[in-house]
Amino acid sequence: MNFKTLSLRLRIFLSMIFLVLLASVLMAAMAIYQYHQEANDYHQDRLKRKEKTIKDQIAYQLKTKTRYPINTKNIPLIFEEKNFIYELADVHNLEVKLYDLKGKFLVASNGSVEKKKDDIDNNISSKILSRIIQSNDKRFLNDSKVNNEIVKTSYSYITTEQNNAIAILEIPYIQDNKFITRELNAFLGRLALLYSVVLLIAIVLAYFLSKYITKSLNYISEKIYKTRLDKKNTKIEIENVSDEISGLVKSYNSMIDELQESAVKLATIEREQAWKEMAKQVAHEIKNPLTPMRLSIQNFQRKFDENDPNISLKAKEFSKTLIQQIDTMSSIAEAFSNFAKMPEQKNETLNVVEVIKLALDIFSEENIQFISSKEKIIATFDRTQLIRVITNLVKNSIQANATKINVTVNENEKMVHVVIEDNGVGINPENKLRIFEPKFTTKNSGMGLGLGMVKDIIKAYNGKISFVSEKHKGTTFTISLPKQNSLSQNFIK
Repeated sequence: MNFKTLSLRLRIFLSMIFLVLLASVLMAAMAIYQYHQEANDYHQDRLKRKEKTIKDQIAYQLKTKTRYPINTKNIPLIFEEKNFIYELADVHNLEVKLYDLKGKFLVASNGSVEKKKDDIDNNISSKILSRIIQSNDKRFLNDSKVNNEIVKTSYSYITTEQNNAIAILEIPYIQDNKFITRELNAFLGRLALLYSVVLLIAIVLAYFLSKYITKSLNYISEKIYKTRLDKKNTKIEIENVSDEISGLVKSYNSMIDELQESAVKLATIEREQAWKEMAKQVAHEIKNPLTPMRLSIQNFQRKFDENDPNISLKAKEFSKTLIQQIDTMSSIAEAFSNFAKMPEQKNETLNVVEVIKLALDIFSEENIQFISSKEKIIATFDRTQLIRVITNLVKNSIQANATKINVTVNENEKMVHVVIEDNGVGINPENKLRIFEPKFTTKNSGMGLGLGMVKDIIKAYNGKISFVSEKHKGTTFTISLPKQNSLSQNFIK
């Protein structure tokens, strides 16, 4: 899952939850670190206090209670005198060891001198001895781990009243963290409970806050999605929003104004251009019959002889030629009139089956077959326009040299479907995209306005028209119209 592809609302929601979780983890980590740090400081201070107390007792022993000369050689004798070293260990519950200034073992509270003084492993390592010597206070604290327990070992000098070092004191201290660990676990438990409640509250707040933040954006997004070039778009009216959203709304409303102006200008230009092209086409189509008419009249004038016995026959042929050309111009004018000024449409409740039968009755061809799934299919249309659509499509099939034309009508709950299928010459693939364009035609005569008019009528009734065609095998037109109609405003008047 890519975070960047998620919706803005979900990203805000997840980010807020993540911040709460991150805060809880950081708080727990800081608490653990703080507890360990305090535990370490506590044990260091405790060891330091015990070390001072032990050294004070040793100083008192050296000053008042020993009968031996105070020097490094006599340290074992002094500390075993009257079991002084064992008394120290028992009073402070700590093991006590002493070494000479070179780190060699002298005496310990847990064993005899004879047994340990020659044991090299009981001597202070050179590394630790070096650290003791280099330290400012002649003291070194070493941390180690023995049997999963942290052991802090303190090394420091024992001095005489004259401040002369005579031995090195070692005090091992086992760091017992059980109490602090219990306190830490109790604290983390309370913290987990607290953050569980905080997380629950954060989830609720994040949900409503992300919804509130993105509400305006969702509304603007819906308006932008519904924006269309072919209809009037409404502006966004929204109050109490941030400056960023307000700027976005102003930009959108400004775009709508510019879009509306551009649409009006474009529609005007396209309309003017369409009428100019239409006028050129009409002029061209009218000139075609005018030329043979002019030539016929000139030829008749040149050869006219009132004494010619065949003058009546020639006049009749001449009149027939003129009438044919006049009929051609009349059909051109009628086609243009039908396309440019459609009669006002009406909503009539009618039997579609009966109306289509009536439309097919004007054709004398016997190869037209009508099929209906029912005797009655009741719907709301304009009778005249429905007849015009059917006759235009069937006429195209006849002109495509079809030997078989099937007209089928059926219905479902909301739609009426009319299928006109023929086995004519078909439509070339390169012409399929232009078949509904006004003026486009592949015939030697006509203006190519028929299918454009059909599409406009169907569009006015919120219907659809589609076709499939294969060269030299035929074409099938499918019309789907709603049974209940309110006329579209897009219909050309």
